Amino acid sequence: MISDLTNFLTAYVWPAILVIVLFGGSIFVHELGHFLAARRRGAHVERFSIGFGPAIWSWRGKDGVEYRLSWFPLGGYVLLPQLADLGAIEGESTADVAKLPPVNYATKMIVFVMGAVFNILFAFALACVVWVIGQPVATSLSTTTIAEVLPKIRTTEGHEVVSPAVKAGLKAGDTVVAVDGKRVEGFTDIVEALALSSGWNKQGERQTVFSIRRGNETLDVPITPVISGPEKVRMVGFSPVQKLLVGRVAPNTPTEKSGLRVDDEIVAVNDTPTRNVNQLVEALRAGAQKPIALTVVRAGQKQSLTLERPKDQKDGADIGVALKTGVTYTHPSPFAQIADCVVKTFRYLWAQVNPRSDIGLSHLSGPIGIISNFVDASRAGLPFALWFTILVNVNLAVLNLMPLPVLDGGQMLFATIGRLRGRALPANFIVAAQSAFLVLILSVMLYVSVFDVRRIARDMKAERAERNEAPAATTPPAK
Repeated sequence: MISDLTNFLTAYVWPAILVIVLFGGSIFVHELGHFLAARRRGAHVERFSIGFGPAIWSWRGKDGVEYRLSWFPLGGYVLLPQLADLGAIEGESTADVAKLPPVNYATKMIVFVMGAVFNILFAFALACVVWVIGQPVATSLSTTTIAEVLPKIRTTEGHEVVSPAVKAGLKAGDTVVAVDGKRVEGFTDIVEALALSSGWNKQGERQTVFSIRRGNETLDVPITPVISGPEKVRMVGFSPVQKLLVGRVAPNTPTEKSGLRVDDEIVAVNDTPTRNVNQLVEALRAGAQKPIALTVVRAGQKQSLTLERPKDQKDGADIGVALKTGVTYTHPSPFAQIADCVVKTFRYLWAQVNPRSDIGLSHLSGPIGIISNFVDASRAGLPFALWFTILVNVNLAVLNLMPLPVLDGGQMLFATIGRLRGRALPANFIVAAQSAFLVLILSVMLYVSVFDVRRIARDMKAERAERNEAPAATTPPAK
C-alpha cells in the first residue's frame, strides 16, 4: 500500500507540482518584470493576469490593480493601456486612456524589455542551483567516441540502406571533435549539430562534415546522411561509447574474490574492447567456459584482473555484476549554462528560416509539447526539471524580443518607429498588424500541437511495448 502511494506521488503528484511551480513560475516572472518596471516608471497598471481568457479567480488590490488567474494557462499579461492596445488578447481596458498622462519612449522600452530580463534572471538563479547540485548527463551521452558503426540504417520511407557512417569509413574508437566546424562535447551535441546541419554537396546530396580524431591524426570526413527516425532528421548510423561502471558486485562470488570493485570501469574482456553494454555481453558470452581476463580502469590507471566463472551460472554474461545507472553530474558555471541555451535557441531559429535545413515547423513544440517535456523532465528528477526550465526561460526571453507584432519586441519596434517618425503609428494600423499576427501565431501553435500530440502518442505506445516485452537484463543497473 505504501509502495503504491509512493509510486503514485512520484509518477503524478510530484511532476504536477514541479510543472506548476517551474512552468507557471516562468510565466509569472516574465509578467512580474513588466509589472515592476511599469510601476517604477509611473505607468498605469490595470491588470496582472496569469493565463488568458475569463478569470478563474480575481482580486483587486489596494493599489487598484486587478490580480487574476485565467482559464488558458498559455502565458500571461500585464494590461498597460498607456503602452499598448492588445484588447484582442488581454481584454478591453476600462481606463480612459485620453485622461492618462502619456508615457515617454524610454518608459516603453524599459517596460517591454524587462519581461525578457526577468526570464534571464530567473534562468540564472536556477543555473546557480544546477551549478551546485550538478547537471545530469547520461554516460552514453557524455562522450563523442564511437562504440559501434551500424552496418545498415532505415530511412524514413522504410528502406534499409548501407549506413552513411560505413560509407564514410568511420570506425569504432574514432572520436568526433567537431561537426561542420562546431566543436562537440558529447553525443547530444553530435545529434543536435547533425540535425541542424544544412550542408549539401555538388551532387545535390545532403552533406555534413565530421572532424574526427583517429590515433594521432585529426581528419575531416564528409558524410552524406540520410533522413531517418520518426522526427525525420539527418542520421549517419553509429552509437557512442558508454562508461561501463561497476555498481555492485555479488558477495561471496568468484567475481568478488577477483578484486573487482564498485566504480571500476570495464574497458576490455579477454583483450576485446567493450565500449557499450552490448559489446560487454557478447564478449562475456564468447568465452563462456573459460576464466575471464578483465581490463578495468581504477583511479585513472588500467589494471588486469582474472576471475573464475560462477559454477552455477546459467548465462555466460551473468558474472554477478550490476552496472551503475549511466548518469554522471557535471557542474557548468551559470554563465556557461545560459550561453549554451542562447546558442541552442539561435541555432534552432536559424534552422527554421534556412531553406537548406531539414528542420521545419513540425520540429517545434507548442504549449502541449512544452508541458509534456516539463512532465518528462520532472519525472526524471529535479536537476533535469531545472535544466529544462532554464532552457524554456531563455527561449521565452529570445522569442519575446523578436520584432513581431503582439510580442514584446513588436511593441518595441512600433515605439521605435514612432520615435523616428516623430509621431506614433496610427492606432488602426497597429491593431490590424497585431490581429493578423495573432491569427498567424495561433495557427502555428495549432499546427505544431498536432505534432506534439503525435509525439506523445508515439512515446506512450513505445513505453507500453517496452513494458510488455519486459526483457530480462543480463547486467541490470545498480540502484
